Amino acid sequence: MKKKLILAGTVLMGAGLALAGCGDSSKTSDGKTKIEMVQYKPEAVKAFEKMEEKFNETHDDIELTIESPNEAMTILKTRFIKEDQPDIIGIGGDVNYSNFLDSDMLVDISDFDGLKDIKQSYLDIDKNLEFIPEDGTYAVPYVANAAGILYNKEMFEENGWEIPTTWDEFIELLDTIQASGQLPLYFGFKDTWTCLAPWNAMACDLSPADVCQQVNKGTTTFSEEYRELADKIIQLLPYAQNDPYAFSYNDACTAFARGESAMYCIGSYAVPQILSVNPDMQIDSFVFPANDNADEQVLNSGVDLQFSVMKDCKNKEAAYEVLRFMLEDENIQIYLDEQNAVPCKEGDFELPSMLDGVKEYIENDKMTDYQDHHYPSEMAVDAMIQTYLMDGDADSFLAKFDKDWIRYNRDLIRKVQKYEEEHGEGGNES
Repeated sequence: MKKKLILAGTVLMGAGLALAGCGDSSKTSDGKTKIEMVQYKPEAVKAFEKMEEKFNETHDDIELTIESPNEAMTILKTRFIKEDQPDIIGIGGDVNYSNFLDSDMLVDISDFDGLKDIKQSYLDIDKNLEFIPEDGTYAVPYVANAAGILYNKEMFEENGWEIPTTWDEFIELLDTIQASGQLPLYFGFKDTWTCLAPWNAMACDLSPADVCQQVNKGTTTFSEEYRELADKIIQLLPYAQNDPYAFSYNDACTAFARGESAMYCIGSYAVPQILSVNPDMQIDSFVFPANDNADEQVLNSGVDLQFSVMKDCKNKEAAYEVLRFMLEDENIQIYLDEQNAVPCKEGDFELPSMLDGVKEYIENDKMTDYQDHHYPSEMAVDAMIQTYLMDGDADSFLAKFDKDWIRYNRDLIRKVQKYEEEHGEGGNES
């Protein structure tokens, strides 16, 4: 089967990892329709336990089971190979979603009435994750996170520092803080994934949102589109602590929490870790001003959790009822309160205070996805960026980016370009 071609490389984790699937029976002993959801965020298990209990208390005809396992993606891929799919999956808006969609495993949910309330930016982000343009909609964006620059509000207020809105203003601020004898930035680049935080946030302003699709079509290269990004990200290093590659993500969170730097280039997901060190810290954020046109800047925000209905689901309408329940404002707020997340649905939600500085971007639907959501994991772009930051050789870095992209996406590039040939210019626009 097509899906086995995509997923056959997954390492099977053993029968003990497989969860009970809807394939066993679609009805309970008392006649209720069984709906099983598997979602990939174990850190949100308490929120989902609350919602599962609430759903089952208020629905007499459907029994909902929500699983939140560790290593959920591995478990899901194992189950897919065994053709033991849950009814609904909760996953991120990243390359895993792209692969599942390309494997023809998801149901077109264009007729789901809840989609009308989802912010257009997040629907567009999902469309940009399609390898080949698909007719229809295959996921309901639920919550997102946001990345830019976290800053110490107390330090800014004490020193009279203003929030920068352009790249030149940002560099001027870095110089001002450094001249005062304080450290502007802190990095935890020992953990290579943290190198992607400033990279993604700056890319929103400096490269097209669909740059990966354009490269696959053969209309541009990363050497061309990422040149300014590469030149600018390395300019941040003199404003951080010495040898940032010796410090981990936890080290950076701790240092920022203790006031050792004025700012931290990371996403909102880091705030709980920071507050665990300093619960009284006043944190806010601003969009990374990577260019000199403030009007063109957008918030780096990707879909952190979205729901898709699987093709093997036996009762689509029951699955829709679960999705309607999940999208009720009070249930979304449960998740926001526990996970410091951003709602993908339009509405009057209470956002975490550390998002005050980017609230206007969220409210005005000015958001663009993380570039790394399009990168294959085998390519290890985070490690490539770390190596570049250490050696400073932009030409070699960009050349390797182009070379490795072709290496790890050869089949996809062939498929995209064949589609372009068959459908003509503009056929891959979403």
